[in-house]
Amino acid sequence: MRGRRRSETVTEVVWGDQRSELLAKLFEVGTYTKKSSLAIVDGFAVEITDDQAEVLRSVKEVRLVEKNQELV
Repeated sequence: MRGRRRSETVTEVVWGDQRSELLAKLFEVGTYTKKSSLAIVDGFAVEITDDQAEVLRSVKEVRLVEKNQELV
């Protein structure tokens, strides 16, 4: 696993790459910001527009798109 940080697990690296590929396929570079991969829930956090969220919802491999909510 040359070139990868020691703290990354294989699962995070594999899924992170697939998620990055999905985002790159759907959206132009610079129109979204990937925040994190969440291997424990098989998901990721990304800053996108409402229109981009609708596009992401329409992808058959995507099970759920939720808007982030701040805890008060």
